[in-house]
Amino acid sequence: MVDFSLWDILRNLLLAARWTVLLSLVAFVGGGVVGLALLVLREAGGVRGRGNLAARAVAVYVELFQGTPLLMQLFLAYFGLALLGLPISAWSAAAVALTLYASAYLTEIWHGCVRAVPRGQWEAGQSLALSFGEQMRHVILPQAVRIAIAPTVGFLVQVIKGTALASVIGFIELTKAGTMIANATFQPMLVYGCVALMYFVLCFPVSLWARMLERKLHAAH
Repeated sequence: MVDFSLWDILRNLLLAARWTVLLSLVAFVGGGVVGLALLVLREAGGVRGRGNLAARAVAVYVELFQGTPLLMQLFLAYFGLALLGLPISAWSAAAVALTLYASAYLTEIWHGCVRAVPRGQWEAGQSLALSFGEQMRHVILPQAVRIAIAPTVGFLVQVIKGTALASVIGFIELTKAGTMIANATFQPMLVYGCVALMYFVLCFPVSLWARMLERKLHAAH
């Protein structure tokens, strides 16, 4: 048993929390970039017709990542790539898995926001002889962004909490560090209480911000 003071526990958890924040940002930003590309493919396919291959492929991608546990996705990214002869670090595997996970959910969130824009806006763009890209850039996305801000910020909370699962592949973030400290100190209630408090400190301001943005959006309407 190692004698850790409360400050020692908090200090080590704060050091690990940096990796939780970094992994969350990488997954959220990376997922946003991939999700935006998938959204454009999906909407372009939808404009061309229901049977478009690109739109169907994106829909399958979204269903695949939404329909399987994030834990399994992390295992596949870490152990699956190694079996294919592509050894990957726990950090890289966690970043890849969480980025793909976030991209699927953000694509679906943004798809719903685009669909919430009245159909007449598409027709107005077509009547002005705008291309699909011009319609998206100048007509649809500026309106969809206002609707998407609150749920997108809210989803960041899910990404932050999802990073805890990266501990199962050996990535030392907040949860993994908490487990290691609890095993060393035999004070699981104290250690995991501090871990829970730190997740709350990370997530609560984001949740508050999302609710504030949602209220502002409703007030604007």
